[in-house]
Formats: sequence, C-alpha cells, structure tokens
Amino acid sequence: MSRIGKLPVPIPPGVTVNVDKNTVTVKGPKGQLTRDFLPEISLEQNDGQILVTRNSDHRLHKARHGLTRALLNNMILGVTEGFKRQLQIEGVGYRAAVQGKNLVLNVGYSHPVTFEPPADVLFDVPDRNGREIVVSGIDKEVVGEIAAQIRRVRPPEPYKGKGIRYAKEQIRRKAGKAGKAK
Repeated sequence: MSRIGKLPVPIPPGVTVNVDKNTVTVKGPKGQLTRDFLPEISLEQNDGQILVTRNSDHRLHKARHGLTRALLNNMILGVTEGFKRQLQIEGVGYRAAVQGKNLVLNVGYSHPVTFEPPADVLFDVPDRNGREIVVSGIDKEVVGEIAAQIRRVRPPEPYKGKGIRYAKEQIRRKAGKAGKAK
C-alpha cells in the first residue's frame, strides 16, 4: 500500500469538492480546478475528507495511487492558499517589470522579452530594482511551468552567475581561465 496514497485528503471549510466518477471539481475562495483521474483509482468522499484507493496491485496502479492523492491535495491547497514561485535576476542591467498583466524582461538581449500570463496566473515584481519575480496562481503545475519558461529565457551561467534563477537555488560556479604563467 502506498504510504502517501492511503492518507485521507482533508477538505477544509469553505471548499466544495464534487467527485463524479473520476472527474474531480474543487471550488474554493481563490477559484476552481477540475481534473480527470485514472478509472482504476477510486475516489470516495465522506466525513469531510477524500479517500483514494486502487482496485488492483498492478504496477501502474501502485505508481498512480500516491500520485492521485498528491494531485488531489495540491488542488485543494491551490484553491485555498495558492502557490507561488520566486525567481531572482542577477546581472548588470538585467531587470523585470510588470506592464499591465504582462511581464517584461530586459536580460541582455537586443529586445525586451514579454510574457503574457495564462488564466489564473499573476506576475509580481516586488523589488523596485526589478531583481525579483513572483509567479503565483492556483494550479501548482501551471505556476511551475511558467516559472521554468521564464528561467529558460536566460538560465544562470556558471562563470559569473548572471541570469535568472529560482530563489535559494545554488549555482555551481566555475573558476574560468587560469591565465598563462610566466
């Protein structure tokens, strides 16, 4: 039995969960999420919690048991608290700004790079120097993917550390050229 999969998912007050066979709709104060799960994984809602069980001990079903529970828990956390990823910009002249809903990056290219957010995702630049970006939303998967796309615009390089990195990400630095000894 999966250690994560057998834990019940608590439903906090103010959140409504609708389980229709294997389609789950979660509504909360921040929004609504819907997801389809495997038909081999059973979902039962009772006493303010959701139980996730599998119908067989097939290898695929064992693997998806814990995954289904984690995805369901992330849906409930998303509509109650939300998720956010923080990015930091390092480099001379590198900065970010929010224009309307769009994120505009100036990271050493001859043109600014503009990101348009999908639905339910917000960009914020709390630092007035434009050195920090916060991507927030209710879907953990979408927030992580948008943050990864922003990081891919100018990934951190190992010699000077310039680029866009996740907050608290450690970049392995290289020494560079040793120079010619005389």
